[in-house]
Amino acid sequence: MNEKSEIQTQDQPPFPPPSAATAAPPAPTVGPAGAAAKEGKVGNVEIEEQVHHEHVEEISPELEALLQTDPLQGLSDDEVERRRETFGRNELIEKKKHPLLKFLGYFTGAIAYLIEIAVICSAIVGDWADFGIILALLFINATIGFVEEAKAESALDALKQTLALKTRCWRNGHLVELDTSELVPGDVIVLRLGDIIPADGRLLGIGATGEATEGDLQVDQSALTGESLPLSKNKGATVYSSSIVKQGQQMAVVTKTGGDTFIGRAAGLMAVATEEGHFQKIINRIGNFLILITVVLVVIILIYLLVVNRGTPQGAFKKVLEQVLVLTIAAIPVGLPTVMSVTMAMGAKELALRKVIVKRLTAVEEMASVSVLCSDKTGTLTLNELTFDEPYLTNNYTSEDILLYSYLAAEPGANDPIEFAVRTAAEEQLEILKNRTHKHDVPGYKVTSFLPFNPATKMTQATVMNLNSQESFKVAKGAPQVIIRLVGGDDDAVRAVNSLAKRGLRALGVARTKHGSLEEYELVGMISLIDPPRPDSGETIRRCNDMGVDVKMITGDQQIIAKEVAHRLGMGRVILDASHLVDPDKSDEEITEHCIRADGFAQVIPEHKYRVVELLQNRGILVGMTGDGVNDAPALKKANVGIAVHGCTDAARSAADIVLLAPGLSTIVDGLMTSRAIFQRMRSYALYRITSTVHFLMFFFCITMALQWHMKPILLILICILNDAATLVISVDNAKISAHPDKWRIGQLIVLSIVLGALLTALSFAHFFIARDVFKVSEYQLEAIMYLHISSAPHFVIFSTRLGGHFWENMPSPIFFIAVMGTQVFAMLICVYGVIVGEAIGWVWGICVIAISLVYFVFLDFVKVFIFRHWNFEFTAHAWPTKARKEKLAARKIRAVQQERVWNSIDRLRQLGLKLKALEAMRA
Repeated sequence: MNEKSEIQTQDQPPFPPPSAATAAPPAPTVGPAGAAAKEGKVGNVEIEEQVHHEHVEEISPELEALLQTDPLQGLSDDEVERRRETFGRNELIEKKKHPLLKFLGYFTGAIAYLIEIAVICSAIVGDWADFGIILALLFINATIGFVEEAKAESALDALKQTLALKTRCWRNGHLVELDTSELVPGDVIVLRLGDIIPADGRLLGIGATGEATEGDLQVDQSALTGESLPLSKNKGATVYSSSIVKQGQQMAVVTKTGGDTFIGRAAGLMAVATEEGHFQKIINRIGNFLILITVVLVVIILIYLLVVNRGTPQGAFKKVLEQVLVLTIAAIPVGLPTVMSVTMAMGAKELALRKVIVKRLTAVEEMASVSVLCSDKTGTLTLNELTFDEPYLTNNYTSEDILLYSYLAAEPGANDPIEFAVRTAAEEQLEILKNRTHKHDVPGYKVTSFLPFNPATKMTQATVMNLNSQESFKVAKGAPQVIIRLVGGDDDAVRAVNSLAKRGLRALGVARTKHGSLEEYELVGMISLIDPPRPDSGETIRRCNDMGVDVKMITGDQQIIAKEVAHRLGMGRVILDASHLVDPDKSDEEITEHCIRADGFAQVIPEHKYRVVELLQNRGILVGMTGDGVNDAPALKKANVGIAVHGCTDAARSAADIVLLAPGLSTIVDGLMTSRAIFQRMRSYALYRITSTVHFLMFFFCITMALQWHMKPILLILICILNDAATLVISVDNAKISAHPDKWRIGQLIVLSIVLGALLTALSFAHFFIARDVFKVSEYQLEAIMYLHISSAPHFVIFSTRLGGHFWENMPSPIFFIAVMGTQVFAMLICVYGVIVGEAIGWVWGICVIAISLVYFVFLDFVKVFIFRHWNFEFTAHAWPTKARKEKLAARKIRAVQQERVWNSIDRLRQLGLKLKALEAMRA
């Protein structure tokens, strides 16, 4: 839809003026129970017919032949057994992974494999202290992940809970009650008020004993399809497993069972959506880089030492392996997975205080990178309950009048959402209904007779006596076309109904008899009803947009309703129907462009929601999904971050990564802000840890190859343990929250780490040669000086890596500062007094080394800022050109040119408008 038509729709007044000569464009309208307005003209203007778009299940000819069952006879036991062999039981089958295998899965991954190799080597050389420490860290990380993931319930188990347990079915000529799992295609079942439909079926239009039925079956399938109102279904219509019967009684023949049902296919999609998470991919890429440089450099050192020391005790393989193993252990970021897990666990705890429950730990990090948030409408952006909206009034009646007359003509206790909405609105807004002694009485009025809703007449009628004047009158409430015909026609009212329908509002006509007559009616007006947005939905969407997150509505409801809700929420109204997602004439690239540019999709089924998420992910976009129903579950499972809202179904809750316990969506913003703070902490640690690993390997590789100099194993292990232990408190550090979705930018991270690591290596060699050749320190003192330098210089870099800008823009938290400085004070003290290191270096050397490390980190901070400011995608595409990068860069340039043309056109139009205004002013 083009922009101009969208603007015209938004600027349109809620009702056309009475003098309008033509009817509004075609749009739907509904009566009391969602019935389509199919009557013809009631005046000079025609009420426009609603076309309800519903997903249609295809039945193969082979299956169709099995559905011709005698309704009052049912299937025989032998036939049931034959069909069960073909179609299986009516249940969802889940393949569960053994808990032990699931736990062992946490010992996989690039870094985990390297740590495990180090554990094995420690056992070979008999270094049991290192063996125990490394193994403990490995198990701690796996346990944290396993325990957090174990909190999530099985999604398929929850789907099973939405299915009915018992059903009434005709078998062998008898109506029997049996387990729903026993049903097969061709079974004839009885559906009554309150039943959970046990399988997909086709309505037969007859009652439990073959009698004709009046009226349609009202079915609530909002949790399945997202439609906000129960639907009227008559003979031949399809009803879906796990939806609920709200009104009526009919028999149905089972068409599909188990995994072939509508809900079964949703379960199948959830089973497919089990791919590796975004965070795990990032950790594996970092791990692969560290493994590469560690293995290459350590193997070179191993071969070099074996060759140079061949024939000597120092050249024994076990001795060389022990020396190289210490280097490997010190270089491996053993604490990286643990620090990451602890940081995310602390974030999850912080979110829990805000009633945001994190089920999958890595979702905390992934939420920071979400740039598109797809949201269900019914029950998520809206309240999933009909509410009285601005009515159309005529004949000088007021809003209070139409509410009062609607209440008088409402059936008390009727299990109908529209009747309930009318009664609720009247009781909340009318003063005379607020302090009643009896809740069914209306002070000053008495209902003397009442005709309930009849599918034939499509209205309710009440005869009412005014107790003050003793005058009787009648009130009628029902389908708009019926009420307008009852008053003898009203073209303005028809236009109002069409206008309401065009905006997706449900219309309900109200009329009363004129004074002094019980037969002649006059129109009071039209009630308009809508499932309203949640009070905080609009503000949440605005704040998400301010944070760079594009919110898209994806709903199973009708397109016009979705557009009206989008307008009320302040969203764009480019809502496309689901046909755009399955257009055979369009490529996946074209459909993906629709997904990116559209503000949402309507009339979708679970497969469509899943497809939208999948297409956006294939473009490299991290997608969040919010929802509450069974129909949202596959997309919740597929999304990078699935968010189940308050009051959701068990299926949605189990498929999601995050569950909101508080009503509304405002806590999503809390989740975004907290996740971005956590992301900054994790990125800070990752940059620091990669930098320190690069520095460590570069220095010891060069010094070993050139001089065969090495440090005591205990000092290397001390650096590893103390520094990693100190950085655990990064989980409580202050963080500067990004205004846009965060990205890891692994290439930038690695290049910056190499640059900073090389500069630190240069400083290390300066310390080494100045201490050894200028100040002529002893061998033990040199080892102590280098230990203190290697411990402090890379460690202080974490004060710089905390931010993208300069370190002083956001100061660290006191706990974090004390922890980092405390470890270096400890390292300085053992060097100053000669504890562990062998020989004291004194306070002068200790303070100088620490001071140089602090000053040097400031220099490295300026280097970091320079790289961040000059690093962009264009630089990457030119520096490391690949086919994908070239294509992406070319596409960006094309979009930039197109955008420039658009802005130039807008500027020219503005200038033209200013000139026209100036000319008008001159003429005046």
